Amino acid sequence: MQRWDRIAEHRMRKAEADGSLKNLSGEGAPLPERPEAAHIDTGIAVGHRIMAEAGALPREITLKKELLALQEGYAAETDPTRKKALMAEIARVQMRLGIEQEARRVFLRR
Repeated sequence: MQRWDRIAEHRMRKAEADGSLKNLSGEGAPLPERPEAAHIDTGIAVGHRIMAEAGALPREITLKKELLALQEGYAAETDPTRKKALMAEIARVQMRLGIEQEARRVFLRR
């Protein structure tokens, strides 16, 4: 592993000498706290952060947001017919979320 450390250190020093690290967003500021990434794989955390910065969200996140909105709507609804329709939609979104989560787990096991 020391070899990779030396290669990384060499490339960072070269980029610094070339001026490639100047005028980057956040230059001179401390790295942002990311406590939400503490309990997940580093690769996944980086991938999610890159997607978020690009304005894209993982399918699981969009489904979780959709599910939360549906659950809030269900809690506020008073019409029994509408509540039944919302419950069916909640079940459908929960199923899709479960499929997405299982697909991610299978993919990460490879």
